[in-house]
Amino acid sequence: MIKSPITRQRKNGGIRLQKHRRQYLFLLLCFLFCDTTLATSFPPENTPVTTGQSALSHRTLKATAPDSPVIDMHVHVAGLGYDSDCYINDTMKENFRFPFYLWALGVTVEELEANGDQILFEKLDSKITESVSVDQAVVLALDAYVENDGTINMAETQIFVPNHYIAENTARFDTLLFGASINPNRTDAITQLVNAYNQGAVLVKWIPSIMNIDPADKKHTAFYRKMAELGIPLLSHTGMEKSFASARDELADPLRLELPLQLGVTVIAAHIATTGKSEGQDNFERIQPLFEKYPNLYTDISSLTQINKLGYLAKAMKNPAIVDRMIYGTDWPLQFFPLISPWYHLNHIGLKQALGVSKISNGWDRDVALKKAFGVPDAGFTRFNTLMPKQRTMVFQPPLKQPFWANAMNKPSP
Repeated sequence: MIKSPITRQRKNGGIRLQKHRRQYLFLLLCFLFCDTTLATSFPPENTPVTTGQSALSHRTLKATAPDSPVIDMHVHVAGLGYDSDCYINDTMKENFRFPFYLWALGVTVEELEANGDQILFEKLDSKITESVSVDQAVVLALDAYVENDGTINMAETQIFVPNHYIAENTARFDTLLFGASINPNRTDAITQLVNAYNQGAVLVKWIPSIMNIDPADKKHTAFYRKMAELGIPLLSHTGMEKSFASARDELADPLRLELPLQLGVTVIAAHIATTGKSEGQDNFERIQPLFEKYPNLYTDISSLTQINKLGYLAKAMKNPAIVDRMIYGTDWPLQFFPLISPWYHLNHIGLKQALGVSKISNGWDRDVALKKAFGVPDAGFTRFNTLMPKQRTMVFQPPLKQPFWANAMNKPSP
């Protein structure tokens, strides 16, 4: 049952939820009779943007900022090991989420088997090329679960997306950029960081709660200092993690990011910590003072229009410190109905803008339009350009002859 839009009122010491009945009824009617969102939200479709859309729908940042490309800096891919070293464990494959993820990526197991995991990059390039609002996307690697002693634990690794897989395939397309992932528990973490930097990585991605990373552990100090020296940002998930079969949410407490911030690392807190609690405090409230304290703290606005995060983007827009550090991201492929729809946000963007957004076919154009309807400024869509490492000579490493994990189950990393 859809619980939004709602307002919270305190009465007699408790919280009473008042539903906006008219908006709820209108939303229900939209689901039953209005096929615009349904027709344009399924990932496999590649229909162009139609004419006759609202001025909001047609607004393109490519025209207003030609020297500052619009970059979606939060895009995921995976793979099943077809002509790649990608890995997904059995627990994740058997999880109810797995078929939905395949559907969202726009592929089938048979298609991956026939064409290789690399086909995902071709699909991404096609969709980004079609977009009139977004120029490039940062495609993210995801490192393994590594024990504190440097042991790679593939039994606990739910998904592994290696750096060389991302580096080699993003290099094939002008629309795609390389987002690396290095678990700092690795014994060769700094070496891998430098290698990724030399291969063109524009950031390092962590999901601490599934990778066994404690960002506050001082043993990572040397790794952080190297990141600061290279000028490569850290994109770290903050808040509760519900996209995987299991997670240690205490590791995604936003306050654990203070150590890299203190050491000069540019930190991007993914999703503004908009889910869960740490030590009894709401994570979203917990992270907000850090924006005043650390000028090198930024946040991406990926996933903030999803149905499980209703109202958070509107709240964030009321905090100037957050607005000035916003960076555009989608959390693709989680960009489909019923997870996201403009009709969920009528109380914030109004009927006219919701209707205009719903008519947009391209997923990235629709996402940009929806977030602009909330008032996200143009600077938020181009800000990542100022945070990426400066241009450098690319040095690509040869691919592994076989997956590192094939003979490395529960053995120390090299």
